[in-house]
Amino acid sequence: MRLKLLAGIAVLGLAACAPSTTTVSNTTIELTLPTANWAGFRDAFIEGWFKIDPANAVYQGRHDFDGGLGDWSAAGLKRQGDFLRDAIVKARAFDAAKLGKQDAFERDYLVGVAEGKLFWLEDADQPHTNPAWYVGAGLDPNVYIARNYADAPTRMKAMIAFLQKVPAAAANIRANLKTPMPLSYINYGAAGFNGFADYYTGDAKKAFAGVQDAALQKQFDEAAGPASKAMKDLGSWLESQKATATQDFALGADKFSRMIKMTEGVDVPLDQLEKAGRADLKRNQDALKAACAQFAPGATIPACMAKMNANMPEGGPVAEARKQIPLLKAFVIAKDIVSIPDNEQALVEESPPYNRQNSAYIDPPGPFEKGIPSIYYISPPDPSWSKAEQDGFVPGKMDLLFTSVHEVMPGHFLQFRHANASPSLFGRLFVGYAFAEGWAHYAEEMMWDAGLNDGDAETHIGQLSNALLRNCRYLSAIGLHARGMTQEQSRKMFVDECYQDEGNAKQQSARGTYDPAYLNYTMGKLLIRKLRDDWVATRGGRKAWKSFHDEFLKYGGPPIPLVRQAMMGEPTAKAVF
Repeated sequence: MRLKLLAGIAVLGLAACAPSTTTVSNTTIELTLPTANWAGFRDAFIEGWFKIDPANAVYQGRHDFDGGLGDWSAAGLKRQGDFLRDAIVKARAFDAAKLGKQDAFERDYLVGVAEGKLFWLEDADQPHTNPAWYVGAGLDPNVYIARNYADAPTRMKAMIAFLQKVPAAAANIRANLKTPMPLSYINYGAAGFNGFADYYTGDAKKAFAGVQDAALQKQFDEAAGPASKAMKDLGSWLESQKATATQDFALGADKFSRMIKMTEGVDVPLDQLEKAGRADLKRNQDALKAACAQFAPGATIPACMAKMNANMPEGGPVAEARKQIPLLKAFVIAKDIVSIPDNEQALVEESPPYNRQNSAYIDPPGPFEKGIPSIYYISPPDPSWSKAEQDGFVPGKMDLLFTSVHEVMPGHFLQFRHANASPSLFGRLFVGYAFAEGWAHYAEEMMWDAGLNDGDAETHIGQLSNALLRNCRYLSAIGLHARGMTQEQSRKMFVDECYQDEGNAKQQSARGTYDPAYLNYTMGKLLIRKLRDDWVATRGGRKAWKSFHDEFLKYGGPPIPLVRQAMMGEPTAKAVF
């Protein structure tokens, strides 16, 4: 999924919120949270957060915020922290016994969201240590280009307003980031900022080439040029830091434990967390051996995986994915797996050059958008890689099949269709990392278990390839940040234990340094699978899967322990693996 996820899934928007803040100037915002009633407080929190993060509001379809970009000055960052701390204190002051069941749930949900944001902002101190915080925080103007929410001149004007804010934002980024920093951070940040620089004056300019307004085109060029230069200068500055680069990326065991507790409500000892991950890795490795014995008798596991991946999509992965999606939808319907709430379809496109740090992701419209499609993006390999690495990066048909399951049906695309219809206001607005990626990854194994392709061994290997990738993410996150693992050791684990190609292994081991929460794919899957098994045990087993899926998805995207508490009627929210 799209990596606004680096520090947790992006906030989804809220329409018709009660006004609760006063704009004093472009850089000074007074944010107040009324406490007379829960609904007013909740709505004020969301509206206040959108004023702090207007680019996110735009992404979610609040086009009254068009052209906005967050304030990343020292004062702006302090304002974020103060607002979140105030929200946590005031939310906890609402007595759950006096709130209705739904409001009490939303209260805990809001506290979880605010605590997670505060962790990344201050405890992890990402604005000062991690360029990835900025890459995913609003510098991507794709919403103005890929979403036809208004005519091209209107969107072009919004993008001009956005571009005019980029130089000041870049200056704040440069002032905030501390050096020396880890090499992987430098590489990621430089690629992201240089990619934005090229995009602003390249593909973004081309996207509006059809606007026949010379004055508007001139305004665009006058805004895009300085914005591009600011990003290019930032990328060059980062590249100049390579000489003093470090490998000091680890959060440390204590901070890593706080991360999973504050961002996902998972409060378990690291040893227990690691044990669950190693058990799932072993289960999938054993299943892969059995599947390979059928598919490639006598071959090694790497040779078996190579055979699966040698069955390449005709016409490339984008064309193949377009064929896969209707077949997956038909299977979901035939097997009565989960409700499909509407007739919306996902488009499939090649990802833009500036956003290819992940092999595939989906860009779903926010709940305010009307008639805007989701776009499933698939990334080509890095042209700087060797031919062998590039060839290895392109997935085989069955590997791609489960990426399409993950991103579209019944993964993220369907999940966000349910989230937009959630009876919980917060469920429509805030979707957590472990909930979203856990559901999409859970869907891969669940579709295989439901009989996708009738037990075909090659299909199973495709599913297991994706599962093992996430197993190594899980163990790398713990290893890199809490066990002293090096990036090279992580790369080797992706190759040796999870049978990934060198291109993916390099990419994933680097990602683990700047995205320590990427364990959420497997962690979320394990939490959901255990909840499903416990919930259906008294409701008919396999026959109750659809009921479980519909019930689970209606919550939108809270920390999974909160969902477990609600669905199982348990007295406290807890993580059960």
